Amino acid sequence: MTAESPELPLAAAFPEADRTQWQHLVAGVLRKSGATPAADAPEDALATDLPDGIRVRPLYTADDGYPDAGLPGFPPFVRGGRPEGATVAGWDVRQRQAYADPDRVNEAALADLENGVTSLWLAVGEDGVPLDALPRALAGVHLDLAAVALDAGGEFAAAAEALFALAAAGGVVPAALTGTLGADPLALVARGGDDTALDAHLAAAASLAARCAAEAPGLRALTVDALPYHEAGGSAAEELGCSLATGVAQLRALTAAGLDIDAACGQLEFRYAATADQFLTIATLRAARRLWARVAEVCGASPEARAQRQHAVTSPVMMSRRDPWVNMLRTTVAGLSAGVGGADAVTVLPFDAALGLPDAFARRIARNTQAVLLEESHLSKVIDPAGGSWYVEELTDELARAAWAWFQEIEGAGGQAAALRSGLIADRLAATWERRSRDLATRREPITGVSEFPYLAEAPVRREAAPVPAGGGLPRVRRDDAYEALRARSDAHLAATGARPKVFLAALGPAAAHTARVSFAANLFQAGGVETVHEPASVDAGTVAAAFAASGARIACLCGSDTLYAEQAAQVAAALKAAGAVRVYLAGAPGERREEFGQAGVDAYVFTGCDAAGALASALDVMEVA
Repeated sequence: MTAESPELPLAAAFPEADRTQWQHLVAGVLRKSGATPAADAPEDALATDLPDGIRVRPLYTADDGYPDAGLPGFPPFVRGGRPEGATVAGWDVRQRQAYADPDRVNEAALADLENGVTSLWLAVGEDGVPLDALPRALAGVHLDLAAVALDAGGEFAAAAEALFALAAAGGVVPAALTGTLGADPLALVARGGDDTALDAHLAAAASLAARCAAEAPGLRALTVDALPYHEAGGSAAEELGCSLATGVAQLRALTAAGLDIDAACGQLEFRYAATADQFLTIATLRAARRLWARVAEVCGASPEARAQRQHAVTSPVMMSRRDPWVNMLRTTVAGLSAGVGGADAVTVLPFDAALGLPDAFARRIARNTQAVLLEESHLSKVIDPAGGSWYVEELTDELARAAWAWFQEIEGAGGQAAALRSGLIADRLAATWERRSRDLATRREPITGVSEFPYLAEAPVRREAAPVPAGGGLPRVRRDDAYEALRARSDAHLAATGARPKVFLAALGPAAAHTARVSFAANLFQAGGVETVHEPASVDAGTVAAAFAASGARIACLCGSDTLYAEQAAQVAAALKAAGAVRVYLAGAPGERREEFGQAGVDAYVFTGCDAAGALASALDVMEVA
C-alpha cells in the first residue's frame, strides 16, 4: 500500500489462484505419494465418506453454492432460534442429576446451582428419585429461578403433579416455573418396545400440554428425545428423521386434544446428541432447526412459532470405559459444538458417566467445561459462529436432505409408532451400526485410549453402579463395545493367572528398520489387553527361540521392513514354531510371499485396515482366555 493508492488491498500484489491451479498442485502431491489421481478431479482421492451418503470434500468455496440460511431468529432458523443467539446470557447449562437418593441429589443440585449450572435435569421415578421424595431432592432450590427438566419415563404425569404441588407448597405460582416435564410417549416405545400404553400416554401428555399452555407458559410438557435412536447406533440423519417423525406424531396428538398449532409447537423441546465430530454436530443442530421450521410451516404455524427449542447432550455412545479421562476431551469438543451449533440448553455428561454414578469431581469437571466455554472462551458472545463457513453450510444442507428423505420414509410407513412397531427403524439403525462397527473393528474410526494408544497399566476407575435402564426396545451401543469385551477377557486372564496374555514382538534388523511396525503391533495388541514383550530389541533365526522362551508369551509377531521379511521372515517364523509359538503373526499386509511365509509358520497378518478386533479375539482364543 502506498500514499498514492490508500485503498489498494494487501492481496492485490499476489496473483489470484483458481481451482484448476489448486487441483494441479493436489495432483502433484498425490503422484509423489504413489497415488494415481483422476485427471479431472484429483481431489476426490482426499474426500471422506460419511454415513447417509454424504461425502466431505477437501475444499469448499463460494462457487459451490448453498441455500440461503436466513438470519438468526427468523425462518428457516438455520442460524439460531433467537435473533440475539446466546449472547444475552449464554445457553442454559443443564446438569443431569442421576442419583436415586434424594439427599444426594439435593447436595449435588445445590452444588451445581451455586457453581454455574442454570437448570437441573432430574431423573424421577423408577430410575431416579422416588416421587414422594421430590421435596427432599429439591429442598433449597428456588423453582422460580432455576429451571427443572424432569425425566420420569412412564411416570411423567405423576412427576409433573409432584412438581406442581412442590411449587405450590413453596408459594411459587405455575406461571413462574420454567423447564420441561419431559413427556415423550414414543421414546418410551423406542426404549421399552411396548406400545400398549401409547395412546394413554399421548392423551396424558396432551392434557399436561394444555395445562402448561394455560397456566405455566414457561414450561414445556413434551420432549422429542432423539437419544434412543442415536444410542441404538443411528446416524445423524437417522436421528434427525426420527425426531421429525416423533415431533409430527406429538403435534397430531396435541392438536387433536384442542391446542392450536402455535401452542402445540410451543410445548415441544427437542433433545439431540452432540458428538466429538464437531462439524457434524454443528450441522446437525442447524439442519434440525431448518427441518422443523419446514414441518411447522406446512402444519400452519406462524413464523415465530416455527423455531425449534433444542437440548444438546454429549453423546453416551462416544464415552469410553477404559481410559475414561479422555472423555473430558470428547465432551469438551461436543459441548463446544453444541454451543456453536446454537443449542438452547447443553448437558455435558461427566467423564465417568459410562462407569456408573459420577462422583463430585467428575460433576465439577462437567460443569466447569461449560463455564470455560462460556466465560473464558466467550463462545456465546458471537451469534452463529459457524455461519458463512462454506463447509458447514454445505454439510448442513446435505444432512438436512438426507434426514428429510428418511423422515418421509417413516411417514410413508405410517408414522413413527408404526415404524417402531414394524421394525423399520430398528432394522435401519442396526444396519447403520453394523457398518460403523466395521470401521471401529478395523480402526478406520479410532478410539483414543481404547483402540489407539491404550495403556494397560492404568488403574481402572471404579464407580458406584447406576440403575440399569429397562430394555426390550432399541439397543444401547457404545463405540468401545468390541474392545471392552476383549479387555474383559484380558482382565479374566489376569485374575486367573496373575498376568495378562502376552505376545512376543520379534523385531528384525536395526531399530530404523523395525520401529514403525513394532509400534504398530504394540498399539494393536494392547488394544485387546495383550501385553507386548520386546526384549531383546532385535532377534534373528538363531536367537529368537531363546528370546521367545524367556518372554513367557504363547504367540509372537514378526516386525521388520519388507526387505528384512524377504531375507529372514521364513527362517524366524520356523524357529518360533519350533520354540512352541502356538500362533505367529507378521506385521504387514500379506504380499507375494504369503504361501512361502505360511509354509514356514506365519499364521496371520496384522496391518493397517485389517480387522483388528477379529484378530485380537482370535489371539485370545488360542491363548485359552475364557
